[in-house]
Amino acid sequence: MCSRHTALAAYATPDVLARLSKVDEAIQRITGAVPAWIRPPYGEYNDLFREVAYLRGQSLAIWDFDSSDSIGTSPADSEALYLSTINQNPKNILALNHETYSSTANDVIPYAVNLLKSKGYSMVTLAECLGLPAYLTVGSPQTPDSSWHC
Repeated sequence: MCSRHTALAAYATPDVLARLSKVDEAIQRITGAVPAWIRPPYGEYNDLFREVAYLRGQSLAIWDFDSSDSIGTSPADSEALYLSTINQNPKNILALNHETYSSTANDVIPYAVNLLKSKGYSMVTLAECLGLPAYLTVGSPQTPDSSWHC
């Protein structure tokens, strides 16, 4: 398994550029696309990070709801967090979930989607919500080879 996130806000410009380039290269190889959005690791960013993202043509995507799955919150507690947030009737919810956790993918997300739909919310991508492009470029995925590693 690949390593977890690296907090980038404390790095110098060349290091941030290098790390973001590696991530985009991996995404492009796998999907064929380079995203127009970047979610800073841990939601931590500073002016330098924002500037580097801007220079790369990317905008920051910051969530306003965290299911807390990454810190070991149980599916039931994540679901309770969703219920509490949705009962406050926010106009929009940009949620942070980690689909790499099976309980999030199989329990929490289906619960949240059903609850959100029952309250009249529509599921859209960030790009659709803002009316902006999702990708900087779109191409074809590459075939995995021995250079693909974490």
